[in-house]
Amino acid sequence: MFYNIAVVGFGLAGRLAALELSKLHHVTVFEADDEHTQNSAGKVAAAMLAPLAESVLCEADLALMGLDSMKRWPEIVSELEGDVFFQQQGTLVVAHQQDKGDLQSFTQRIKPIAGHSAQALNAQQIAQLEPELANRFNQGLLLPCEGQIDNQAFYKASFTMLNKRKVKFVFNQRVTIKNGEINNRPFDYIIDCRGLGAKTAQSDKPLRGVRGEVARLYAPEVNLIRPVRLMHPRYPIYIAPKPNHEYVIGATEIESQDIGAATVRSTLELLSAAYTVHSGFAEARLLNIQTGLRPAFSDNRPEVTQVGNVISINGLYRHGYMLAPALVAQAVSQIQ
Repeated sequence: MFYNIAVVGFGLAGRLAALELSKLHHVTVFEADDEHTQNSAGKVAAAMLAPLAESVLCEADLALMGLDSMKRWPEIVSELEGDVFFQQQGTLVVAHQQDKGDLQSFTQRIKPIAGHSAQALNAQQIAQLEPELANRFNQGLLLPCEGQIDNQAFYKASFTMLNKRKVKFVFNQRVTIKNGEINNRPFDYIIDCRGLGAKTAQSDKPLRGVRGEVARLYAPEVNLIRPVRLMHPRYPIYIAPKPNHEYVIGATEIESQDIGAATVRSTLELLSAAYTVHSGFAEARLLNIQTGLRPAFSDNRPEVTQVGNVISINGLYRHGYMLAPALVAQAVSQIQ
């Protein structure tokens, strides 16, 4: 059956929902920002697909959902026009000798998920996987099932495809969802993907923002193949290689709802930690450093809820790219 469906919020979840629904239905997208959606958490993210690494902090069922999403991403990417970088060559976790205890603690907390497990590495094995890290680390882990996607390429290609499918966009407009309508305009279904924009609508289970900070570098002297996580007691960081010698470097999370620019302290910590992984980052060019707020509930678990014709997807926390495809599939399945 053909429906007239509104998608509210054009971040990661909103794009995935619009891509899926526009195959069969008429879709209108409402977004409070402009078409560049610079404030979207998905635009800032490193877009790593890391169910094993994240199992250290999340429940096993969410890690399993991450594996399900991992299977969905190649199909999603294949339906887009343009080259959207997707990779599944695992994640390398390393630690300097003085931080060996942090690596051991991380290893012990990884949950065995559907037969997937971490592989301990010595210095020679690390060098085989990442030749440019030879003689830098004596201990590490490989999380072989993990991957990543180029979020910026995905944002661009998804917008192009949705325009091609004649999806209607209403930008720069905050909306009110009331009585199953948007600004008194009826739709058969409304998919609410506003993230923190839906904060006032979530009074029964409050949302909070979790700050993330990432730097994007152009580093022609660095040739890393897969995402690298550096264990450190103060600022465990990740380095995610993107096409054309670009790298996204970030820390895990900051419990703050401050949306302001990154501080000098955090910037120095990010970049200096990256330099200890690979000295080639010393000559890298800083393309930008961005901050974003990721929507999270108090239990850090996402939810898909339905009230009447309004289906809400929210609370993806730090697991956006890892969980969004599975959550959107769950939401779409509720449309009769």
